[in-house]
Amino acid sequence: MALTAIDPMPALVVIDLQKGIAPTGSPFAPVVERSARLAAAFRRHELPVILVNVTAAPPGRTETARVGRGTALPAGFADLVDELDVQPGDHLVGKRRRSAFHDTGLDTLLRDLGVTQVVLTGVSTGSGVESTARSASDHGYHVVLATDAMDDPDTAIHENSVRRVFPKLGETATTAEIIDMMEATR
Repeated sequence: MALTAIDPMPALVVIDLQKGIAPTGSPFAPVVERSARLAAAFRRHELPVILVNVTAAPPGRTETARVGRGTALPAGFADLVDELDVQPGDHLVGKRRRSAFHDTGLDTLLRDLGVTQVVLTGVSTGSGVESTARSASDHGYHVVLATDAMDDPDTAIHENSVRRVFPKLGETATTAEIIDMMEATR
């Protein structure tokens, strides 16, 4: 479903745009740039910006090797990318699971802020972003997925999430569409 409205109290939730995942010059540079534009727009309207980063590898065995499994993450891995221009009013959430809601206090933070809608960006589309979108939907938030401000190392996974999964969880829009609607309603 295409974006129909921006609630009176939305929050931007940026997933895993950190130096160990999306360093400067990585293929994720367009995602970082668009997420930074959204963050600036939310800040301009004094709306919450939530910056989420991976602080440890999730538990459990998988068939795919993951950074940090059984060891500490490399130095600087969890540092947010400079392009996000972290501000004192931003909210930082460290996570140890795929979803930014699991064991983090994100739901409590959003409810305390009066948030009814979350706009999601980041990487990886089929992992952290999709898991967080599912959790946000389960928690009763209106979910907006900025599809041009997210990506996945696997194009097929990204496309599956955008085309098949996200329309079941919320509304999809581009960065420009979200900013334009925010500007028109504020």
